[in-house]
Amino acid sequence: MKKIMLVFGTRPEAIKMCPLVLELKSRPEEFDVRVCVTGQHRQMLHAVLEAFGVTPDFDLDLMAPGQTLFHITEKVLSGMKEILEKERPDVLLVHGDTTTTFAAGLAGFYSGVEVGHVEAGLRTYNVHSPFPEEFNRQAVDIFTKYSFAPTETSAGNLIREGKDPKTVYVTGNTAIDALKTTVRENYTHPELEKAAGRRVILITAHRRENLGEPMKNCFRAIKRVMAEHPDLYAIYPIHMNPLVRAAADEVFAGEERIRLIEPLDVLDFHNFMARSHLILTDSGGIQEEAPSLGKPVLVMRDTTERPEGVAAGTLKLVGTEEETIYEAFTKLLTDEAEYEKMSRASNPYGDGTASRQIADILAR
Repeated sequence: MKKIMLVFGTRPEAIKMCPLVLELKSRPEEFDVRVCVTGQHRQMLHAVLEAFGVTPDFDLDLMAPGQTLFHITEKVLSGMKEILEKERPDVLLVHGDTTTTFAAGLAGFYSGVEVGHVEAGLRTYNVHSPFPEEFNRQAVDIFTKYSFAPTETSAGNLIREGKDPKTVYVTGNTAIDALKTTVRENYTHPELEKAAGRRVILITAHRRENLGEPMKNCFRAIKRVMAEHPDLYAIYPIHMNPLVRAAADEVFAGEERIRLIEPLDVLDFHNFMARSHLILTDSGGIQEEAPSLGKPVLVMRDTTERPEGVAAGTLKLVGTEEETIYEAFTKLLTDEAEYEKMSRASNPYGDGTASRQIADILAR
């Protein structure tokens, strides 16, 4: 039996790791499973854990007001040292590109524990975009023993960088696994009821490098399009970051059809996506999830580490310039052929069996 420890700390990580936790725990004859959360996100993280019925064995509880990258890295490193010395897992699994990912993976490397990286190999090759995520994922991939890449493109990145092809596995993305359990046909919500008869536009924006004028540019473009199309109803589950909230309040004040609501739990958010007309986002995970639901995505970033979605036609990279976003948003609303082309493109991120494939690999 192999002892597997999974470590994650943010809402997006939890959404993608909880299906893997459940898969591993469903095979008690093969795996002894431990779950450690760092609390890099606090309220949003626990909502996801509750939705999937996952109870952590360890909680570093490190979230603090005004926390910095220095604070998170230091606390994760020191906290994981003690846990790893006590538990000595055979494999430590981390996910994606957060500061928790980097620091927990580094702690595993320092402790002589084999590290597996779920969602390995994503790249923009611009270490400042996204910041600090591009550095985090590149750094983790240097010392990982097992690289679970979501696509052939990400696997190719790893092999070109020198990873042994025998340690790189294409599994699809566990985000697609999560959708199988969260999207419901009979789902209802008061915010969606308010939008009855209108096309729902779902917005998310929180990316660190977009804070300030770039984010306000995005919001101004959205505001202009909304004013020109009275049949739209926008819903923005707003991030907890006070800088994000200040920018949204400044631009969207008084706009009745642009609803700023508190963050949604994973079940609600996935069902909001399923019922939206299109999505504007600077998030990474949504770029993988939305194509499975047939929803076109305008990505408000200058770079993306998910070029497969752009190549497949499910995503369009629109940057953070007001006029570019305005034109792309307007075109999707008025050009039926363009909308249909994006909404029917095939999903390059797998078939929802990533967790099972990863468990099978670890069992071998």
